[in-house]
Amino acid sequence: MIESLKQPIPETERKKKTALVTGASSGMGKAAAAALADQGYQVIMLCRNKERGEAALKDLQKVKERDLWLMLCNLGNMKDIRRFTDEFKVYFEQLEVLVNNAGVISLERRETDDGVEEQFVVNHIGHFLLTLRLLDRMKPGSRIVIVASGAHKVGRIHFDDYNLTRGFNVIKAYSQSKLANILFARELAERLRNRGITVNCCHPGAVATSLGINRDTGFGRRVMELLKPFFITPEIGASTAVYLATSPDVARVTGKYFYRCWMTKTSKAAKSKKAARKLFELSEKITDERL
Repeated sequence: MIESLKQPIPETERKKKTALVTGASSGMGKAAAAALADQGYQVIMLCRNKERGEAALKDLQKVKERDLWLMLCNLGNMKDIRRFTDEFKVYFEQLEVLVNNAGVISLERRETDDGVEEQFVVNHIGHFLLTLRLLDRMKPGSRIVIVASGAHKVGRIHFDDYNLTRGFNVIKAYSQSKLANILFARELAERLRNRGITVNCCHPGAVATSLGINRDTGFGRRVMELLKPFFITPEIGASTAVYLATSPDVARVTGKYFYRCWMTKTSKAAKSKKAARKLFELSEKITDERL
């Protein structure tokens, strides 16, 4: 937790609707945080890196006065997620919007400190744990938005080897994690239907972000620069997630997949209720967290 949150939130601020956006230091997360703040939300920018988070916060507040708060959490570390959610509950009594946006893509197979393949953890398991631990702050009318990807269409969940210890490649890992996003959204939507909390997911499109760039070595930066003219902006990419988080048009819609603010089709694998339940149960086992 950084300096800006070492004092209790003023009572006047508590009356605002609260939104939390993961991966808000750049790209779509940063754009979504700005858009939600511009709609009157008190927005928590959840970032892994303090320096990048502070730079993003400063940049967004330069343009106009926005009600933004920076908090830190490593979504690849389950202990840190538990630490963060405990801290969040000290300062915020309610959470009206949760945007699970943060993501990672890696050419090499890496495991986190919890012993799980990195992309599966950051893109799915970390958000699974974060979401379940924040549900007690969400009331009827609250919304959960999960940023998935069209990459789910070539993915499958390798239940017998979700750590991908055999035959790892970046497409296999990333598409598995993005399919997991959609299956999680579908199953969670069903489990929360009687609580009035909606859960939807979206494909943002081909967005010009830092995803895929190694921040330590710069690997991938030149390729992204060359392709940038063919990508949409983070603001356009974030628009569907913001729409799902705020529009009255989808206030009662849950368990659906959207692209460009329209409900759209998923792969056959993403429609499997059996796989969705099985993934949910696997995720509970990995995190030791139950709904």
